[in-house]
Amino acid sequence: MTAASPPEILRAPLVVEFPFTRSLSPVQSAFLTGLREKVVLGVTTADGKVMVPPVEYDPVTAEELRELVEVGSTGTVTTWAWNASPRPNQPLDTPFAWVLVRLDGADTAILHALDAPAPEAVATGMRVRVRWAGERIGAITDIACFEPAESGEGDEGVRAAPHGGEFENAVTGIIAEARLDYSYSPGRAQTAYIAGLSEQKTIGERCPSCHKVYVPPRGACPTCGVATTDRVEVGPAGTVTTYCIVNIKAKNLDIEVPYVYAHIALDGAGLALHGRIGGIPYDQVRMGLRVEPVWTEGGRYPDHYRPTGEPDADYDVYKELI
Repeated sequence: MTAASPPEILRAPLVVEFPFTRSLSPVQSAFLTGLREKVVLGVTTADGKVMVPPVEYDPVTAEELRELVEVGSTGTVTTWAWNASPRPNQPLDTPFAWVLVRLDGADTAILHALDAPAPEAVATGMRVRVRWAGERIGAITDIACFEPAESGEGDEGVRAAPHGGEFENAVTGIIAEARLDYSYSPGRAQTAYIAGLSEQKTIGERCPSCHKVYVPPRGACPTCGVATTDRVEVGPAGTVTTYCIVNIKAKNLDIEVPYVYAHIALDGAGLALHGRIGGIPYDQVRMGLRVEPVWTEGGRYPDHYRPTGEPDADYDVYKELI
């Protein structure tokens, strides 16, 4: 008798990314604008320490900090780690060292890349200097990287000089692109859920202790802490428990605004899942509305949910699922 083959382990690449836009305080504005002008600024704390990069509030007293000072563009490596395989968008595309550098006149260290041919060329205590980017825009990338300093270059004993922090055309805001690439494997419970969707079925799992049916299944009950192995098909119809009206068009999503995104408690499920509501004007969607899934040809999940035409569900039926 031949043993059954284990189920295929599902894996898929997943990317989470978004642009993070923020305005800058006077301290951060001066720091980034200074980099554009090849000037490195720090801030003096209440106890006289010079912090680079500058912070807006004293880490000890929490007082606002405004006393800017200029430090040197040379410094000393305080610690380091070798990066043998640079990732996309890192400062250098060849192997380099991540280093903490205490710039001359500063009391704290700044993290950046050091262009070095091999780990043997890097050492704690070595002297380095800023390599400025050819085109500077008022960002941390205006420091392209650090590089070994010439013998005798710079002065470790230099004191930071007061600076007014005033520049023409100051940088007042930045956009930071956040991105996370990883490989996702859903595990036993969600693999069964995904396989069910391929057959236009919604499969949950029931807790043997509290009997709540989780959709999508998690493999264990978060309340009771026991494994959930009893699979249950729920729906296909369900009830809108709560919802929101979306008025901002999402990038790469071909849906006209406004539209409704709702929590939908499928019949037989112990908690609500997310879904878009269609087939009804957005201003007629309501709590208790009975809906059913609409699948597109070849779709991996319901495209949206539409009204079934049934009477609205009574509030007491779904109030525990809001």
